[in-house]
Amino acid sequence: MESRTTNPRLVPLLIDRWSPRAFDGSALPQEDLEVILEAAGLAPSAFNYQPWRFLYAVNGDAHWDLFLSLLIPFNASWAKQAGALVFILSETHMGSGDEARPSHSHSFDAGAAWAQLALQATAMGYHAHGMTGIDFDRIRSELGIPESFRVEAAAAIGRKASLDVLPEGLRAKEAPSGRKAVGTIAAPGAFDALP
Repeated sequence: MESRTTNPRLVPLLIDRWSPRAFDGSALPQEDLEVILEAAGLAPSAFNYQPWRFLYAVNGDAHWDLFLSLLIPFNASWAKQAGALVFILSETHMGSGDEARPSHSHSFDAGAAWAQLALQATAMGYHAHGMTGIDFDRIRSELGIPESFRVEAAAAIGRKASLDVLPEGLRAKEAPSGRKAVGTIAAPGAFDALP
């Protein structure tokens, strides 16, 4: 595996997390999936509203073929070997009825939950690959998602497999990707201080 060059003070789990496409096809045990989703649910959120929701299918269960069909064909071609597929949603308003008000941070908070999902999966010997190459409209209609929720993304979770399970064109890309240097993504003061 290609290594990332990072500050040695970073927590190894953050460095080890990456998004492979080569999965071994084994179903994710329900008890492991529940631990991974519980970790996601521990994410911080504005006013502790916890706007995230997760819909999932485990490889081989009654929902698997439908969930796989809701991915774009390219993603379905490799995600079919994942152990579970999860759709990540966020509630766009806080409160209910006349008390409901728009949530400025629902997507931000769901992103925090996704990050914790991915880190917990990595800590347990799995990998998670997030994706927005999905059919947002079909997901909403096929899974009965109310208009008060936004479909954010999907995640494939599973055990990493040999590169041989991937088409040859994807094998060269099956390594942790590099990251932009801190100096290119953060600067003191106003936006024009960024490079």
